[in-house]
Amino acid sequence: MTGKLYGVGLGPGDPELVTVKAARLIEEADVVAFHSARHGRSVAKTIAQPYFRSQDDPNPQILEQLVYPVTTEDTDDYQGEIDQFYEEAAARLATHLDAGRTVVVLAAGDPFFYGSYMHMHKRLADRYEWEVVPGVTSVSGASAVLGTPLVERDEILTILPGTLPPAELAEHLRNTDSAAILKLGRTFGNVRQALDEAGRLDNAWYVERATTGRQRTSPLADVDPDSVPYFSLALLPSHSKPEPDKGEVTVIGLGPGKTAWLTPEARHELAKADDLVGYTTYLDRVPDRPGQTKHASHNQVESERAAFALDLARKGKRVAVISSGDPGVFAMATAVLEVAAETNDIPVKVIPGVTAANAVAAKAGAPLGHDYAVISLSDRLKPWDVIEERLTAAAKADLVIAIYNPASKARTHQVQEMRDLLLKHRAHETPVVVGRDVGGPEEEIRVGTLGGLDATTIDMRCLLIIGSSQTIVTEAGVVFTPRRYPTS
Repeated sequence: MTGKLYGVGLGPGDPELVTVKAARLIEEADVVAFHSARHGRSVAKTIAQPYFRSQDDPNPQILEQLVYPVTTEDTDDYQGEIDQFYEEAAARLATHLDAGRTVVVLAAGDPFFYGSYMHMHKRLADRYEWEVVPGVTSVSGASAVLGTPLVERDEILTILPGTLPPAELAEHLRNTDSAAILKLGRTFGNVRQALDEAGRLDNAWYVERATTGRQRTSPLADVDPDSVPYFSLALLPSHSKPEPDKGEVTVIGLGPGKTAWLTPEARHELAKADDLVGYTTYLDRVPDRPGQTKHASHNQVESERAAFALDLARKGKRVAVISSGDPGVFAMATAVLEVAAETNDIPVKVIPGVTAANAVAAKAGAPLGHDYAVISLSDRLKPWDVIEERLTAAAKADLVIAIYNPASKARTHQVQEMRDLLLKHRAHETPVVVGRDVGGPEEEIRVGTLGGLDATTIDMRCLLIIGSSQTIVTEAGVVFTPRRYPTS
């Protein structure tokens, strides 16, 4: 019967941080294996030493020292030579396992967190029974000795190896809340450069040999590069990310109605805004937050609303301009960008949202499954004859057509005129989907035909999808447009 393989995490250095289970397994093991450099000293062995069986024990343990043969400076084929070492080390452990012995492989920190044990696991776990015992990582140990949280609430922690190129490190560091950079030593200069380029150097901490008697902590900017050993790391703890420069406008799409259709990115941008600007109906969909100010207006002052938002940003505010659906589809993004282009002094960011057309299409099936056009029937900002030309062109091209802004209290004739125009090029049986208040409390999806479309039932809260000659309505009322188009 073969023995069992254990990968045992020992924590960052203090022997008292070894778990109760790890201590028991070390004491019970027939074979204790540990890695070391050529000088023979092993951090893992030093941590675990208090838990070894006494040498006077009638059943002494076998110690297997796995000595790394090279470093990256010693050879031009480091990976090839190190892979050969791992194969040979695994074979030595396999000999013990085949003899029925229990083998514990020691790992400083956690076995699967940049640990040497994983290389043994990959080579042996498919042949022998195994168990991995987790340990306190060096990152957790560093955070503990600094006495500062790593992350809280929705913050993101990024773990990075210092071996990455400085530019790549800097890019990661710019885009995370908290970070830990391991494998310092000879990489320290590059890591410091990356932190500086990312604007994070002032908040970075250096921790060396955390939780041990040789522990050292310092602001990273003050550390002498020549004094940095491999067993050290850089830490950017919770709240270390600099506040973004104020004075920006973000145009945010809420989606058509449901809170569930609000994207995580939009939710994040809403949360960090100082001021919210938008049409009253849409602004009411955003919950009030302490410290935020809402500025509501009616629906026909897009340019004025954009100018107001930009003026707030000039005063140092982070401003969110609110749109329904997607802000770039017949909505506020264009209005804001148009006004912003007059001065180019305020950055504008656009956050996409689920469009009304996509929402209605999804509720009906997949009517937008092939080529389609999106046309607004509102003639407030463009002449009706232009709309007629575009409807005619789309109809002649046999495109599915998504119709925005079909009617309002002041515009009541367009739907009937659209229907009559399209019937010159489309069959009366052409499927039509009418979505009203999709995502809202009065949601309604109606499937009918172009010939049977009743213009009096359409209002501003509706979106229409006019099918092509290929659009199908199933017996169950599901509407879809096949992706293949028949060849002539």
